[in-house]
Amino acid sequence: MVAEDDDKQAELIRRYLEREGHTVTHARDGLSVLEQVRHHEPDLLILDVMMPRADGLDVIRVLRAESRELPVLMLTARSTEDDLLLGLDLGADDYMTKPYSPRELMARVRTLLR
Repeated sequence: MVAEDDDKQAELIRRYLEREGHTVTHARDGLSVLEQVRHHEPDLLILDVMMPRADGLDVIRVLRAESRELPVLMLTARSTEDDLLLGLDLGADDYMTKPYSPRELMARVRTLLR
């Protein structure tokens, strides 16, 4: 699942994931992410931090409080060390900052799905 409010970014990520054989769902806001995960837990969540209706940090807090163990890769423009540490401390399995290399993103996805 790709949780990203920027449709161009979401489309780019979707194309790369589908090229590697993945089925991709997309949510544009945090509340939609939570709803979709609860109904059909994905194998992986690529999660933007700055989204409407609930940001990615709130989403990961809720998911981890619900004991959901799906791998989460945070992909965000928030790039300070404090942002990275907060994301990882809240339960993200990996953290990448924008701008990013789509090839590196796919390598990290493969690692998380092993």
